[in-house]
Amino acid sequence: MKARQTGFTLVEIAIVLVIIGLLLGGILKGQEMITQAKIKNVMADFSGISAAYHGYQDRYRRLPGDDNGAAARWTDLAAATDDGNGNGVVAGAYNGAGNIESRNFWLHLRKAGFVAGTGKDQPFNALTGMLGVQTGDAAGAAAMLDGANGFVGLIMCSANLPDKIAIAVDTQMDDGLSQKGAVRAIAQAAPNPAVDNSAAAANYAETGSNVYTICRAL
Repeated sequence: MKARQTGFTLVEIAIVLVIIGLLLGGILKGQEMITQAKIKNVMADFSGISAAYHGYQDRYRRLPGDDNGAAARWTDLAAATDDGNGNGVVAGAYNGAGNIESRNFWLHLRKAGFVAGTGKDQPFNALTGMLGVQTGDAAGAAAMLDGANGFVGLIMCSANLPDKIAIAVDTQMDDGLSQKGAVRAIAQAAPNPAVDNSAAAANYAETGSNVYTICRAL
């Protein structure tokens, strides 16, 4: 006797489609939650480091990184490499290396207990981009991210931010415009790029592949 072939009923197919839809919806929702968490982490970096910077100033009446009394205060530091020059300017690029004031900025904050960790290496954001500070461009000019009222003074930069995250951070912290306001951006061609006095990104473009470094005055 020939066996009768059986297939899925419409009800069974409908149940499978519903299950697939629920799984896809959960995955997409999970991805959006992860993105939102990264946005909040980037924003928390700016607010947290700003609070640490001002807290250090209030406690010691000096700028972290530029503090020329750090080695006298913490005797495990060396004045030749770990002190600043006390001129009121944090020198060096945000992504620089060696014994420069923009890296001593992190050393001083960590020694004071304002920032977790040890040493002077720059920390990283939730997107594995470098966090750092600098005054002016890498050559020490007064303005940076020029093209629309460039920043003057000490800024903090956060690199390697995908377009969606950079736009959301700027929109929630400022005006959503890359060339204006308290938060500005440059489009990246390579990870952790130099921030100089070249023009800021003309405007944000959410293509899914654009990456930005955003900076904010401290």
